[in-house]
Amino acid sequence: MKKLFIIAFTSTLTCPVALSQKSHFSFTTDASVLRSLNENQKYWAIGQTLNFLFHFMPTDGAYAWFSYYSKGHINNVVNANAKSSTTVPQQVKFQNKSELSFEHVSLGWRHYLKGRYDAESKWNLYAYAGFGLMMGTVSNTQSTSIDTSLYHVPVLSGKGYFKRLTFDLGVGAEVPVGADVFAYLEARTLIPTTDYPSPYLLVNDNAPFTLAVNIGVRILFPD
Repeated sequence: MKKLFIIAFTSTLTCPVALSQKSHFSFTTDASVLRSLNENQKYWAIGQTLNFLFHFMPTDGAYAWFSYYSKGHINNVVNANAKSSTTVPQQVKFQNKSELSFEHVSLGWRHYLKGRYDAESKWNLYAYAGFGLMMGTVSNTQSTSIDTSLYHVPVLSGKGYFKRLTFDLGVGAEVPVGADVFAYLEARTLIPTTDYPSPYLLVNDNAPFTLAVNIGVRILFPD
């Protein structure tokens, strides 16, 4: 983890030098299985990432990706508490069913810990770190209609949107399979760095905090 933070920091120092160098270009695409890890907001989803890599040096380069994920399904039993002591009943228990999905863009730096981007025979190990923007949609269906003029509700019914700035970390391994094509397997986490509250999210603090496993191919476009 410490090494990945160093990569993110040093990339801001090396980027001006790197941009002056001649670069090669790669494109990657993958299939992803994602898990949301927050308590009361755990779900599974599948997704895809489209990633553009710019190789400024044999072991270093920049990336820019766009990813999107299917809807995750979340069920919670929550309580609405009365605003007044004269309201009867004082508490209403209900079920909240959520569908949550998001798209994500990220910019960052990729470093090969073993090997290099154009290795032809050996396997490579790489890590990356960057900053991103998560753009999410959540839709809630509740088992009971709650009068919000009488009760405090922890989450609203209906459809809402949210955004999160993220710190993005990943590590992966790849092997050449021929003709400038590489197969890879990687693990990625998106760590929210902002907590703009949304009344449609039951969990707002450090959420969604996700872990994904991706499998895909990288195509190198040499000169």
